[in-house]
Amino acid sequence: MNQHTRTPILDLFRLTDSVAVVTGAGGGLGTGFARALAEAGADVVLAGRRREALEPVARTVTELGRRALIVPTDVTDPQQCDTLAEQTISEFGKLDILVNNAGVTHSAPATRERPEDFRAVFDVNLFGAYWAAQACARVMEPGSSIVNVSSVLGLVKSVLPQAAYASSKAAMIGLTRDLSHQWSKRKGIRVNAIAPGFVETDMIGEMPSDTLEEFLTGSTLGRTATQREIDAAVIFLASPAASYITGSTLAVDGGTSGH
Repeated sequence: MNQHTRTPILDLFRLTDSVAVVTGAGGGLGTGFARALAEAGADVVLAGRRREALEPVARTVTELGRRALIVPTDVTDPQQCDTLAEQTISEFGKLDILVNNAGVTHSAPATRERPEDFRAVFDVNLFGAYWAAQACARVMEPGSSIVNVSSVLGLVKSVLPQAAYASSKAAMIGLTRDLSHQWSKRKGIRVNAIAPGFVETDMIGEMPSDTLEEFLTGSTLGRTATQREIDAAVIFLASPAASYITGSTLAVDGGTSGH
């Protein structure tokens, strides 16, 4: 009998005593992911460029009764990603979950976008995700999980001119499929992605209302997501509840990609 058939269903969603790494943990979605992972029972390694942004997140994790480790990391540097994995193993003895969340955006008409701006987006969103996944997969044991944070704009067209961002997030979906093919059977590491729609974050708050309205006309639900709605998708894919899911991209977009 499969062990999951003997496990109470809600327990499949728990991450008790797991160790999770979150990149881009110093703000936005990453802060919420760190909190949700701690609530689900995981110790959390917080990676980001600025230690001062990670410190309040670490306090939140410890207030929830879990351990937190801050590792300042620029994911565009493969050596720093290796250090992130090494320090996680040194502190906790294992690494069960990677949430590849670090990302940047840029908006410019394609005929005027500077090469350095286009490359900078790919350097974080795609290359950084790959370096982090590569470093963590080297030390992960079978049963581990990688969740890549893509975007609905990797699935559908954007209202704004965002060639760099949209193509980097589409490329992350391709990366997810390939890493899943390489690692799921051979190493026992599941690799999936989420493609969030527009979430109630500070960035959305700064968006002109008419632009946001145009975005939301393509959404079946006609609204932005809450942080907790995206958190739940990450916890699901990271948990044993998703043990038979790999290589998939879960659209958490209010129906936008279903149009």
